[in-house]
Order: sequence, then C-alpha cells, then structure tokens
Amino acid sequence: MSNSNTNGDTSRKNRPGLLSRITTFAIRRWQYYSEGVWTDTRRTWSVRLIKTLNLSVRSFLDRDLQSQAAAMTFKTLLAIVPALALIFAFGKGFGLQNLLQNQLAHFFPVQTDALNKTFSFVDSYLATSSEGLFVGVGIIFLLYTLISLLSSVENSFNIIWGIKRGRSLGRMITDYTAILLILPVLLLCSSGITVFMSSLLQTALPFKELTPLISAIVDFIGIALGWLFFAGTYTLIPNTHVKFKNALIAGILAGTAYIFLQWLFVTGQIYVTRYNAIYGSFAFLPLLLLWLQLVWLITLAGGVLCYASQSIYEFSFSNEIAKISINYRFRIILSVLLISIKRREQGLKPIDEGTLSSTYGLPISLVTKAVNDLVDVGLMERVIVTGDIESPLRGVAPALDTNTITLGLVIDRLTGTGSTDFIPGFEQRFKSIIDAVNGIDAKTIATANQTLLRDLTLEA
Repeated sequence: MSNSNTNGDTSRKNRPGLLSRITTFAIRRWQYYSEGVWTDTRRTWSVRLIKTLNLSVRSFLDRDLQSQAAAMTFKTLLAIVPALALIFAFGKGFGLQNLLQNQLAHFFPVQTDALNKTFSFVDSYLATSSEGLFVGVGIIFLLYTLISLLSSVENSFNIIWGIKRGRSLGRMITDYTAILLILPVLLLCSSGITVFMSSLLQTALPFKELTPLISAIVDFIGIALGWLFFAGTYTLIPNTHVKFKNALIAGILAGTAYIFLQWLFVTGQIYVTRYNAIYGSFAFLPLLLLWLQLVWLITLAGGVLCYASQSIYEFSFSNEIAKISINYRFRIILSVLLISIKRREQGLKPIDEGTLSSTYGLPISLVTKAVNDLVDVGLMERVIVTGDIESPLRGVAPALDTNTITLGLVIDRLTGTGSTDFIPGFEQRFKSIIDAVNGIDAKTIATANQTLLRDLTLEA
C-alpha cells in the first residue's frame, strides 16, 4: 500500500505543471508559425492563412515600408494640385465638380479656409492649362507630374514584389494613361455615388419605406467601388502578372481599412478646434500629412498582402533552401530535366514551372532556379504552350534531342559553363589540385555518358 502511494506521489512530482505545459505549447506553436509552417506541404486554408500572414509581416518589415510611405507622402503633396485638377476635370465633364467639392467639405468640416484656397489653386491651374500658349505646356506638365507620381508608386510596388526593372518608356506611357483613365473614375464613383444616388432615389422613389434599404445598397456600392479601386491598383501598377483573385482580397481589406481611416479622420475633425485655435489654417497641413502617411501605409500593406497571398509557395522550405547542398540541388536539376524529357517522350505538352512545382511537390524557387540554369547551358528552352502571343503561357522543354542527353552531358554542361581561368597565376600555383580534379571529372563524365536520361524511370 505504501509502495503504491509512493509511486503515485513520484508520478505527480514528475508530471509537468500547468504553467510549464502552457509555455511548452506556446513555444511549439510559435516555432511552427514563424519557421515550421514553411516545411508544411499541406494546402489547407489554415496553412495558407498562416503562411500569408507570416510572409506579410516579414515582407512589411524587410521592405521598410514606413520609409516608403513617408517618401510617397512627400511626392503626393507635390502632385496634389495636379491630381485634384485631373479629378475635377473628370468631375466637371460628368457634372460632378460641385459634388466633389461638397464631399471634400464634408470630409474636412473645420478646414473651410484651407479647402477654399485649394479649390482656387485648382481652378487657376485648370484655367492656366487651358488658355493660349499654356494649353500644351500645361497638359504636359500635368501628365508629367502624375506620371512621375505613378512611377514612384510602381517602384514601391516593384520593391514589394522583388522586381528589379520597371516598365519601358513606351509601356509607361500606354499603361499609365490607362491607369489615369480607369482609377480616377472608380475613385470618383466610390466618393460621389452615395450622395448622388441617394438624392436621386429620394425624389424618384414612390415608396418612401424603401429609402433605408436603397440607401444601404447605395452605400455598399460605394464601398465596393472603393474595393475595386484598390484591387485595380494592385493589379495594374506592379510590373508583373498579378492574379485578380489575390488583388481583390487585398483590395477588400485595404479598402475597408481606408474607409475606417476616413471615418476616423472625419470624426476627429470635430475635436481639433483647439488645435486650429493655435495654428489657424496651418493646422490643415500636419493633419493632411498624417492622413496621407496612413493612407500610403494602408496601400502598401495591401500590396504586401497581395504579394504574400500569391507567392507563399515560393518560400516553402526557405530555411532549408538557404543551406541546400550542391549534391541535392544537382539532383533537383536532373529531376526537372527528366520530367521535361519524359513528357516529350509521351507526346505531352511542355509543362509550366508552376504546374511542375505543384504536381511533383518541388519548391517553386528551386524549380525556377533549375530551369534558369538548364536554359543557360542550352539543355532546356522555354516555349509558348497556349500559342497566345499577347499573353502566352510558357512551358519548358528539352532543347536537344532526347537521344543525346546523357548524364555526363548534363554534368559537363553544368560544371563547365561560366567564367574560368581569370585569376592570374592560379593554374601554376595549384597545378596538382587542378590535374587531380580534371582526372576525376574526366572519369566521372566518361562513366556518366553511358546513361541516357530518357532511360531513367520517373515514378508517378
């Protein structure tokens, strides 16, 4: 009896306490959320969500978006008069100029003097740009200012997406012109449709009982157009292919955050009367700068979320890939080449890199690197699969006859391509090492030349 009691006391003493179990569980969860999730190959919604949030936070911090938002705030301040001039020009064409001015007065109820000065600047700018000698010069300056701002925005988005080169001059002119025609219309509609449609429906509806329902629908339409504005920004501005599904999700979240910020800013205008008493009309400037900073921060954060949701599988096994061995990477390169060879042997279409990655469970970053290496040494080529010249889907295929691609040829091409013999005196100082390595390489390639890759098997 006493032995059983002793054993029970010992087991209770050895059992970890509640706080220790909670701590251990929290540490394991943190390790999984921060690092371990990238080795999880499941494609469930929960894993996707964790990877998206993980990559969003990492990208937000790595890209230094706070500084990007501050730079964009300064550039926006320089372009605000030409931008308002363009929006008012559109609004005047649709008969909405007074509506836009009323909306701005509604957003900034205690900044009437500053708004009136801004409107006078805009009217003078439009008048100067449309008279006599200044017609062409004014339009060119307006477009240059806005295109310069868009170029800065594109550069910020390209930094998020990791794109090193922007648009060419020709594409910049055509794409930016389309963006300047599409996005201001969505912004106008999202800002003005609520007031315009509400006043129209209140006079046209025979049944006043339906007014609350119609008002709610109109409010939702205005919010939805704001979502489309952000989704269009994330789709059109980065110099890369962005899936609209990812842009729409990011646009909804960024648009909702923008609407909340707008409400908070409008509501807060009521409580800055004392601030205005000290600074007068200058109080509008720091508040505007703060608002612009937060708007750009929301916009760039939405761009990060769009990038993360589309690119999460590019970062699978990221920690392991950073420390990958030469031998293991060589096997992956051979596997990618073998897949393309087998598809040609079976009469199948060339496979694109994304499908190859998802079908065979290979990280897309390693697949892309392998394809680039094989293309560089002339063993693989990219071909158009769909035949659509304007938006082609490119697949990968062997660049040589499959009867000539041996394991030795692959080794020789991968190890022998690139810059060599550029260090003065290296051959003489390390002649014994070079001779030994050349002898081993020759024997290895001679043996490997007896193996055709097409003769190797590929498991289903």
